Amino acid sequence: MNAFKSAIKSGQTVVGTAGAPNVDSALLADSDYDFLLFDTQHSPWEIKQLGPSIQAMRGKKAVPMVRVSANHADQICFALDGGARGIVVPMINTRAQAEAVVSACRYYPAGTRSNAGARGDWGEFKTYREYMDTVNDGLVIAPMIETNESLENLDAIASVPGVDVLLIGPSDLSIELGVPLDYACDTYQRALDKIANAAAKHGIAAGMYFIPPDMDPNFFVQKGFSFFTLPWASWATAGIQTGLAGIQRQR
Repeated sequence: MNAFKSAIKSGQTVVGTAGAPNVDSALLADSDYDFLLFDTQHSPWEIKQLGPSIQAMRGKKAVPMVRVSANHADQICFALDGGARGIVVPMINTRAQAEAVVSACRYYPAGTRSNAGARGDWGEFKTYREYMDTVNDGLVIAPMIETNESLENLDAIASVPGVDVLLIGPSDLSIELGVPLDYACDTYQRALDKIANAAAKHGIAAGMYFIPPDMDPNFFVQKGFSFFTLPWASWATAGIQTGLAGIQRQR
């Protein structure tokens, strides 16, 4: 098992940030993040535009994950063929939908992913079967929990073999709960506890697509969440300013 998935399985907190074709993914992937998450649901980018950005991450610490726009096998295949090491799929509400995600991610006989030759930064292998088994075991699969229906089916979704993370879509979930963007309210927090408990029960991770603005990431870690993204721009700006501050500008 690769280091990224091993960290998730062992309960370590893994932290990512947003990747995109218009940012330096090699730089971000070398900045101690665990993953870069490329979004093709709520962004102008198409999956097949991500290739150069994902290729630039080869050999770096952070691994590429892709959120597809819907639970469609062709989109999942495009993302995996492009080099994604993890797949995020929105609006997964039932066990059957989660099973479809896992099947689309995995090569036969574990799934139905179409073969297009070795893809992605998985290493060198003696046989092609070894490559396929490594990919099947090493992919991180994260169905998104965003609706009241998904909350009702948490145990069924979390128990699907191959699901690694129950990943909350914070905005959509708050809207479904009738508390739009009110991330601190009791109604929303009770739902988070339910999700974290279901993930723990089934030995998988609970995750947040993003940490809501002005909320402490460690608050969510203490609630049982070990997978989330944080923005990078303000940290990068602070680092640049710190570096420049050490330079004598006036004589």
